Amino acid sequence: MAHRTVVFSTVDKKLSYIVLVFADLKLRRKYDGLIYLAESTLNLPSLQSHHHRELELNMIVQGTITYVVDGDRFTFSARTMLWIFPGLEHRLITTSQNARFYVVVFTPSLIEKSCHIAKYQGLKQTPRNQSRLTSTILDPKAFDLVSKVMDSLMEGSLDSDVLNREVGYGPASDFRFEHHDPDGLNAGLHHLMLLCWRYQAAGKESGEAIALHPAVRRVMKILSEDDTGQDLDELSRACGASKAYLSRIFHQQVAMPLTQYRNSLRLARFFEAYRRTDNGNLAEAVYAAGFGSYAQFYKVFTQSYGCGPRECLARKSWAKSDDSSF
Repeated sequence: MAHRTVVFSTVDKKLSYIVLVFADLKLRRKYDGLIYLAESTLNLPSLQSHHHRELELNMIVQGTITYVVDGDRFTFSARTMLWIFPGLEHRLITTSQNARFYVVVFTPSLIEKSCHIAKYQGLKQTPRNQSRLTSTILDPKAFDLVSKVMDSLMEGSLDSDVLNREVGYGPASDFRFEHHDPDGLNAGLHHLMLLCWRYQAAGKESGEAIALHPAVRRVMKILSEDDTGQDLDELSRACGASKAYLSRIFHQQVAMPLTQYRNSLRLARFFEAYRRTDNGNLAEAVYAAGFGSYAQFYKVFTQSYGCGPRECLARKSWAKSDDSSF
């Protein structure tokens, strides 16, 4: 479940607002967290900007992933381990085509019962004293060890395709994480969290922050909150920049054209809407996502996934199902 909080602020003396989305990960009480391997090749949908009460750990196995946090862009490559502390608003905006990265979350109760000595007090940080991502690059030996621990925790979990489709879906999904051995998973999460934090404390901070231009931040906010079909002229006026400058600075800072970014948001909205419609109504989901026509949607979808939507949806089983039960 997602809860939206509207926060008013002034930017460049213009009234604006930021919609903060609280994501309820809906973990059952028997779980101290969850883990899955996110893979771009399994069509992981983009997540909207959100925060949650759980501590999140990502470890990039291959490729690159890019986050936006508090107006800064961070890009991380293989062997990077990064922490997203509870309450920190973040958004995964893009991944390379070959990206594979572990996503692990730890509940507040696990942190409370696991962290007693000074060495681990840093795991109790909040956005009040931690306003950015914390990360480090693991040396090959440490990376190999952490990878093996994470691999072992995946044993007994749901199928990777299901986890990418459902857990990666974000707060709109009704999915609930399951594992065949909750006790074993919880014990492993405890060990993994402390192990990785020791590596973090011993390593060097990585991930250079690139401050996004106000016009880039503004257009990203507009498109994420309500894509009502504004053309580039309207978007540029709303951002106080020329069309040419907005297009150029956006591509430079976000590493993709503005049109591609907008289409990725619409595709993410399409998948969410498709899951919510009765009997997976394709046309209804297309227009709910902000596409102006089915032809436009078909072209964007085919370019992104290499096949038509009906073929892809059937192959990936995006229709509603009961995959979350054992």
